[in-house]
Amino acid sequence: GRPDGMRPHGCESLLTYHQLKAARAVAGGETYQLTAEQCAELQQEGIQYYHRYLSLFQINDFHGVVRDTQRNLDLFDFVNAHTERDELSWTLQQFRPYVLMMNTRAKASIFLGQGKFSEAIGEIKRGRGAILEFFQRSNFPESAAKSSEIHFLDDWLKEVAAKRPRSKIEIMESEMETAVAKEFYERAAELRDAINQLRRQSVAQNLL
Repeated sequence: GRPDGMRPHGCESLLTYHQLKAARAVAGGETYQLTAEQCAELQQEGIQYYHRYLSLFQINDFHGVVRDTQRNLDLFDFVNAHTERDELSWTLQQFRPYVLMMNTRAKASIFLGQGKFSEAIGEIKRGRGAILEFFQRSNFPESAAKSSEIHFLDDWLKEVAAKRPRSKIEIMESEMETAVAKEFYERAAELRDAINQLRRQSVAQNLL
């Protein structure tokens, strides 16, 4: 529900209220357009969720952050779909890169807390891609190059990747490269065969 506990028009939130009205309008073959005042009210409600998810992030309630950031992303989509005035949509869309970054940080942090480095890395890459796509679809794609959100995720990706425990195959590949560099070719061949054997076993297990 809303951070302030209010239930506008008996609904969980103002966004929910407008979503229900829009659904009824579409079902009746009509369109649903938001006024400038309604967009402003929805933005004010979104700010409540923004303050809450910042607080939740500080106490490591990452599931709550995912919920509230996704809710605001849904808000951005709804307003964009129900106003023909670009300036009204942009009052919210301008915050999409930041909200996507926070959503990504929360999702990746959940995986890191479980020791799932590969999944966390995947989330960071997906989030970065979503932000990049937003800029590329906007009227100023060049802004991606100076996006603080993309730069943050790039730096974090390097940090997480550096901390990820290496797999047995990765360790053996590193040893093989060292053996080749030192011209220990017999040892390198043994490692190569062992690596290939591990890969075959991995493929076989995935097929079961």
